[in-house]
Amino acid sequence: MKKLNKYIGLIALAALFASCQSSKQLLSKSDSRAKLMHNIASDHDMSKEMMDAIMQGAHGKMLMKERMKEMMGDKSMMMQTMKDDLEMKKRMMSGMMETAKADTRMMAEMCKAMMDNPEMMQMMQKMKDKDKGMMKGMDQN
Repeated sequence: MKKLNKYIGLIALAALFASCQSSKQLLSKSDSRAKLMHNIASDHDMSKEMMDAIMQGAHGKMLMKERMKEMMGDKSMMMQTMKDDLEMKKRMMSGMMETAKADTRMMAEMCKAMMDNPEMMQMMQKMKDKDKGMMKGMDQN
């Protein structure tokens, strides 16, 4: 996950360079650039905005797909990280779903991967059963 954060930081830096012609003077000074990146990285809302801006471009989407493929390749690391940090798990799942919604090919690939994975299918069934139980309880009230 540290690698992912570094890549996101690099992507953010690249997006800053590409999006602001007039800010090149500000960004040409390493002190100013470092302060700007630190401010964005340390502020939740600004980080989210930066990620949204990065994902608008084709290059950002391509990098995200590459990182997702790398993470999916190292399943043990990803699973351990998700177990250790539930908030990160929620953010990753939500980010993947938003990306997949925007890219129908990626959505089809994700669905196929989930259907081919027995553990994932069991988890989906448990979620479905849990939702049915909740709905049944609501109907009785």
